[in-house]
Parts: sequence; structure tokens; C-alpha cells
Amino acid sequence: MATGHTDSQRRARILDAALDLIAEEGIARVSHRKIAARAGVPLGSMTYHFSGIDDLLREAFARFSDHVVAVFDAHLAAPADAAAARQAVADLVHALSDGSRRDLVLAQELYTLAARQHAYRELTHEWMRRSRVHLEKHFDPDTARQLDALIEGLTLHRALSPQPHGRALTLEAITRITAAGGRSG
Repeated sequence: MATGHTDSQRRARILDAALDLIAEEGIARVSHRKIAARAGVPLGSMTYHFSGIDDLLREAFARFSDHVVAVFDAHLAAPADAAAARQAVADLVHALSDGSRRDLVLAQELYTLAARQHAYRELTHEWMRRSRVHLEKHFDPDTARQLDALIEGLTLHRALSPQPHGRALTLEAITRITAAGGRSG
């Protein structure tokens, strides 16, 4: 039964290699051959594990969105009241914008695909829905939706700015949007 375990590890290596290549070279330059070489697997493994490049890319981006939702969960699982949740959201914005350039590039690549292709749009909708679930633990649904968009915007602006705004401005923006929308406190 080691084969199934080996296959799942190989599949995971292929997905991670695809994400790494997309982050480094852009979606347009990714190919089965490059992904197989990066993952250290035979080219035939690509068709064994995935029906085609679109299948592979959708699964890779689903894996990436799971990662981002886990980051949301790590930051938003603990707060006990709205004030602590606001602080946690500010921490999240700064963690995302100061963190991995790989994640920033992958998010933008996914958004570009979603703007053009329905299957990726569904993937981003599911990602946003899952992110809002965490926000709705602390804020009403409309506020959570607004806050989710604010997180995306503030993260992108901070990540791309030569002089990113500080935590105080992030917290002020979060407080303005959430002032009337807390679930508690």
C-alpha cells in the first residue's frame, strides 16, 4: 500500500511545483514538462495524476486557496470580541502584505484567470466564501463582505507600495468598516 502514499506525495509535489513555477514565471510560461522537471517526476506522471493542464492548474490553485484560508483561520480563530477581532484582522493584513511574495503573485495570477475563465471564478468565489466564514464569527455578513474586500485591497497596496502604510492606518480602516458591524463587544 505504499504506492498510494507515494502517489499522493507525488501528486502534492506536482501541485507545489506548479505553484512555484507560476509564481516565478507566470501562468503563460508553465508547461507539463517544466512542472514535471521541477517536481522531479517522470513526464508521464502528469497525465497519470491529471487529465490535462487545466485540471492540474485548478487543483494547484485550490491547494493555494486552502493555504490562504488557513492563514485567515490562524489569525481569526482566537479573538473573543470585536476589538480583538479588529486587531487580528490588522495582523492578518500585515502578515499577508509583509509575507511571501509567492503568495501575492499567486493570488494575482488566480484573479487574472478568474476574470477570464468561469472555473477559476468559481474557485475564487469559494475562497472568498470560506474567508468570510471566519470574518462572520466576529462581524455581521455585510460587514464581513466589506472587510474581506478591504483586506484584499490593503494587502495589495501595502505589498506593492515603496513606503507601505503602517499598522495604525490599517487598524483605522478596519475600525471604520466594522464600527457598527460587530457580533459582540
